Amino acid sequence: MSEVLAAARRARVAAAELARLPRSTKDAALGAMADALVAATDAVLLANARDVQAARDAGTPEAVVDRLALTPARVLAMADGLRHVASLPDPVGEVVRGSTLPNGLELRQVRVPLGVVGIVYEARPNVTADAAGLCVKSGNAVLLRGSSSAVHSNRAIVEVFSAAATGLPEHSVQLVPGTDRSSVTELMQARGLVDVLIPRGGADLIASVVRGSVVPVIETGVGNCTVYVDADCDVAMAVAIVLDGKTTRPSVCNATETVLVHAGAAADVLPILLTALAAQSVTVHGDAVVQAFSPDVLPATDADWAAEYLSLDLAIGVVESLQAATDHIRRWGSGHTEAIVTRSQAAAREFISRVDSAAVMVNASTRFTDGGEFGFGAEIGISTQKLHARGPMGLAELTSTTYVVTGDGHVRG
Repeated sequence: MSEVLAAARRARVAAAELARLPRSTKDAALGAMADALVAATDAVLLANARDVQAARDAGTPEAVVDRLALTPARVLAMADGLRHVASLPDPVGEVVRGSTLPNGLELRQVRVPLGVVGIVYEARPNVTADAAGLCVKSGNAVLLRGSSSAVHSNRAIVEVFSAAATGLPEHSVQLVPGTDRSSVTELMQARGLVDVLIPRGGADLIASVVRGSVVPVIETGVGNCTVYVDADCDVAMAVAIVLDGKTTRPSVCNATETVLVHAGAAADVLPILLTALAAQSVTVHGDAVVQAFSPDVLPATDADWAAEYLSLDLAIGVVESLQAATDHIRRWGSGHTEAIVTRSQAAAREFISRVDSAAVMVNASTRFTDGGEFGFGAEIGISTQKLHARGPMGLAELTSTTYVVTGDGHVRG
C-alpha cells in the first residue's frame, strides 16, 4: 500500500472515533493546539523562512510570497482562529428539522461529520491551521496536502498540533506524504477512504482536482470580484471601498479586480479614484472612456476583464446602466463576490436580483467575504458552486446529515 493510501486508512479509523467525541474534548484539544502554536512561534517562523527564501530564490512573484510568508502576528492570528472555532457551537448533533409523521414515527434530520476530508491547497500555511481547526471541531479527520513551496511550514505546524492535541484520536490531523504530483493523484483516486476533497488555490489547481478526482469535490473558486459604482453614489464611499478591496491585501481571492462605473457618475468618480489608486501604485487597465481621464491608464483587453490579478492591477470600465454592469459581471465574473455602491435601495435590490454570485455586498468592500468576517471562525474555503455549500464554508458546511427515525414497533406492512 502506498504511503498516501496508508495515511487515508489511518484517517478513516480516526474519523470513526472523532465523530463520537463530545464538544468539551474537541474544544480542549483546539485550545491546546492554539497555545502550543503560540509557544512554537519561533520554530514555525524558522521553518517558514526556509520556504520563503526558497520561493524567492526560485523567482516566485511577490504576491505569492506574501501568501506564503508568516509573521508573529499571522501566527497569533492562526492561534486566535483556533480559539474562536472552539468557542462556536458544535454543529454535530444539531437537528436541522424534525417532525412527528401521521403514523406516529418521530423524524429528525441531524448533522453528522463528513468523515475524512482532504484539503489540497497552495502556498498559504495559515490554511493548515484553519483546516485542522474546522475539521476537528466538526468531527472530521483531515488529510492536508499543501504545496511543496510550504512543506517546511506545514510540517512544523502539524507537528505542533499532533503533540498538543491530547484527547483526539491519533492521526486526526495528518499531512499527506509526498511533495510531487503523484501524491495528489493518489488522494484524488482514494474513493471509499476519503469522503470529500476541497481544493484551495489558483484556477489551474482547482480545475485539475475537479476534472481528475473520483472522490467528491467541493469546488472553491477564483475571485474575479467586481465593484459597481452606481449613478447615485457617495463618491468618497466609492473610492474608499475600491481602495480597501484592491490595496489592503491584493493577493487574496476576495480582493477587488474589476470596477465598473456608471456613465452618470464617471466625471465625478474617476478623477478622484484614479488619483487615489495611483498614490497606492495600482496599475489601471481601462476602456477608452477611462483612458481619457489619465494617460497612465493602460488599455483593457478581454484578458483583463477576466483576470484574477492577485496584484496591484485593476480593470476599470464605464457602463451605461446597472443592467450593463450585471451583464458584464455575468460574462466575465467568477461567481465569487460582487459589490454595489449606491444611495438607492431600488438599485441595490435590482443589483442583488441580477447578480449570480456566492456573495453580494451593498456599500461594503468585497474583502468582507470571509469566514472570519462572517462570524464562522476560520473558513475551509469559499465555494462558488451551488451544491451543498456556497460562499465561505464554516463548520456547518463540513457536515452532512443523517435521518434518525424513532418508532414504537412500527412496521410498514
